[in-house]
Order: sequence, then C-alpha cells, then structure tokens
Amino acid sequence: MKRGKFRVITLSADILILASSYIFMSMLKPAGLKTYMFSHITFFVMLAFLWILVSAVSGKIGRGRIINLRTLFSRVLTSNLIATSMAALLLFALRDLGYSRQVVFGTAITATFLELVSGSVYLAFRKAPLITQAEIRLSERELVARSHPSEASDIIPDPALTMRLQEGCSRVRAEALSSLVSREDAARLAIVSTSEAFNIQNLEHSNYTCIINLRPMNGIRKLDRFLDTVNLKLGVDGLFLCSVETLEQRAERLKEKYSSIVYYLIFLPDFLINRVIPRMRITRGLWEFFTGGANAPFSRAEALGRLSRAGFAIKQEKFAGNMLCIKAGRRSEPKPANENGYGLIITLPRIGRDGRTFNVYKLRTMHPYSEYIQDYVYGLHSIADGGKMNDDFRVTVWGRFARKVWLDELPMIVNILKGDIKLFGVRPLSKHYFSLYDDDIRDRRIRYKPGLLPPYYADLPTGLEAIQHSELKYFDSWDQNPLGTDIRYFARSIFNIFFRNARSA
Repeated sequence: MKRGKFRVITLSADILILASSYIFMSMLKPAGLKTYMFSHITFFVMLAFLWILVSAVSGKIGRGRIINLRTLFSRVLTSNLIATSMAALLLFALRDLGYSRQVVFGTAITATFLELVSGSVYLAFRKAPLITQAEIRLSERELVARSHPSEASDIIPDPALTMRLQEGCSRVRAEALSSLVSREDAARLAIVSTSEAFNIQNLEHSNYTCIINLRPMNGIRKLDRFLDTVNLKLGVDGLFLCSVETLEQRAERLKEKYSSIVYYLIFLPDFLINRVIPRMRITRGLWEFFTGGANAPFSRAEALGRLSRAGFAIKQEKFAGNMLCIKAGRRSEPKPANENGYGLIITLPRIGRDGRTFNVYKLRTMHPYSEYIQDYVYGLHSIADGGKMNDDFRVTVWGRFARKVWLDELPMIVNILKGDIKLFGVRPLSKHYFSLYDDDIRDRRIRYKPGLLPPYYADLPTGLEAIQHSELKYFDSWDQNPLGTDIRYFARSIFNIFFRNARSA
C-alpha cells in the first residue's frame, strides 16, 4: 500500500472513531443526543483538529511507525493524551467551562480505547504468520534409509563372509557389507584393504565377480586411478563394495568427540585445511605433500560421483556407524577424469539450437563430480515442481544460498556475449534432462536458441508435463511475434521473481 493512500485511510478511520465516540458519550447524557451533540460541537471541532494534528506530527498515522503492540500503545496513548490536554487547556484559557467533563474526557477515553482495539486487530491480520507445511530437510541417513530401505533387500548375509570381513574392519561395517553381497556375487571374491592401485592391479584374476575394499575411500590418494584399476579387474557385471566417511558423518563424529565450544573452535581451521586448501590448485600439492593425500573429506555426492565416473552404477547404499557403505556395479569403461574439478567457475555441457552441444558457465553450487550422478538422483527422487531434482543432496549449503540470490547464473552472461544463448528463452538442458522430454517437444526445442531466463518464471508450472506445456505455449507465441513475446514474458518473469518470490531451485 502506498504511503499517501495509507495516510488517507488511517486519517479517515481516526476521524470516524473520534466522531463515533463523541456521539456515544452525548447519547449517555440524560438530556440526550440532540442537546449535547450541538452544544458541544465547538469542543468537538477543536478536539478533532488537535487530535489529527498531533497524530500526524507524532507519527501515529504514519506508515511504518506502528509495527507491533508496544509501538501501538506508546504512540496512541501519547498522542491522544497530548491532544486532549491541549484541548482542555484551550477551553480553560478561553474561560469556556460550560462543557460536560463526561463528554469531554469520555470522548477522548472512548476514542483511545477503540483505536487500541482496532490497531491490535490490524496488527494481528498484518502479522498473521503463513501456516504451511515446513520444508523438511532430511538428514543424510534419513535420505539413504528412505531411498534404500533394508527390508527391500532379499540378500541373506553369509556368516562366514562377515567373519572374514571383521578381520579388517568393525563388526558393524562387516555386517553391513556382508548384507550387500549374495552368494552368487561372491563366486569369485577378492577382499582387500588397500589404498594403492598397484595392489589391485596385482590381484590374481582379471574377472572378479566382486571386490571388497575395507580401506575407506578417504584414505586413497589417487582415488580416480584406483577406481579405474578396480573397474579393469571386474567381470562384465562385477560388483565393487567400498565405504566412505562423508562430510556430514565427519561433522557428527567431531561433535560427539568434542564439546560444542571446542568443535566450533576447530571447525574453521579444519574447514580451511581439509576442504579449501586441497581444492585450490595452488595449494593442493602442498597439502598432498604434508598429508600424503590421506583422510581427504568427501561429500556423499562426490563419493558416488567418483564411482559413476569410473564406470560404476550405484546399486545400494547403507550406513554402518559413521561409514557409508556403497555397492556399485560395473556398467562401462571409466570416463576421463577431470583433474581440475574443484574450480569455482565450471562449465556444463548443454543442448542448444539445432541440437548442438555447448558449454554454459556457472558458479559451482554442487559438490564435485555431481554431474556424473544426475540419472541416479533422478531415479531416487524424480523432478520437483520447479524443474529441479527433489531432495538433491548434490547441492552444497553455499549453493542453496547462491541459487536463491541468482549468483550461480551470473557467469552465463559470457554465454550471452558469445551468442550461445539469449536473455529470454527456454532453459538449456543437460543431455539426461533433455531425454526426459517428449519426442515432439525435443524436436521443437532445438529449433530455438535457449535463454538465461526461461518461460517457467512467467507461467510458474508445476511438474515436468506442465513445464513442457509452458514451453510449447511460448514457442507458439514466439513464432507469431518474437520480440513482443520475449518482452511480455520477460516482464511477467521479473514481476513473479520480485513480487511472487518465483524460484526454480
């Protein structure tokens, strides 16, 4: 509501309340309304003038001055007391003492009471909280338990295998790993506890049905090379079982180990030494020299992404203590490893006009290697209303903030300057997301240049089908009037973003 309009409404309400109070007090007198209403009209006009003047000066009717009950009572009582006192002093100075004290002071008291009541009701409505179901952010353990329920597995753990595994790890982890391996999977089994690819390469056979490594992924220095070697030692449908202490579980372990004060004291140095320094190209070598590359912290997304990059499909996840046990099946040859996958600015392949693949620039909002598990996350959680993945654990805490304030999209300005995309148009999609679209829409989509700001923000569709329908409607309109369509959609999108809090992530 504009400031001027607000003042007119509050001023009118103030006069109405004061007039109603004056009429009500006149009616209470024995002589009745007709006598006192007209005999005291001079007093009422004087009080009304002072009432409004003091209210305007004190801020009682000013927009943004009364924000809670404390300011309401403070400003109303102070303003009305001053106005009433000034009116009484004027009457005394003019020697006009023939007015009824009941009407004079009763009008002021009644009007004050009504203003406090109406102001309290106004604040109650204005500050009424929006009661909706709060967004529940599940913990890592809850997400894994929901997407990989234990009761869904029909594997009966082999006690003998559990005993063998227990020789190199805890009983809890041995039982968890054993519950992921069937007797058929263990037909040609290798159990190792190593961080060296050399030891995997020197295994006796080259077509194992299952390899279990008891050394956590955190302690393996050249992890990509290690996983590639495991891939080569497995048969066509071979399994690889491993474990990792994720970032979330590492934080829980440290919280249990130290008091709250000590934990927060070591949090920043730990973050810098184990998260920032190993990721920066200029300091990575120094970190590896002093630590040997051991005990590197990995997010769940990075651990799964490294396995997927190495040619594995994630079959099962299961927690054992603070360790995440992973069952991965060989599905292909390893993909080339991106050794510089920790940079702040990243490029992502997207489908553009004429089906041409080009790279979009973005700020990193996901954990490293997350791009390799897009199909896995989609299979677990599907698509949310805004076109993003539900419960996407690949997005970092920083990434959630960056997406809310659009920081992640800023580097795409370079793509606009290069001519890959325009300001408004359909979103450039990844190969996997593009494959989820209907065939006819895919064929239609590649006839247009994608854009930074998609039609989603104008129409706010919910679900993949509605998003496709929204894009078709945009295409039909664009074919008739390209410039007018983009201007109209752009204006609607900006309105929804700023006034309806439209977000896609």
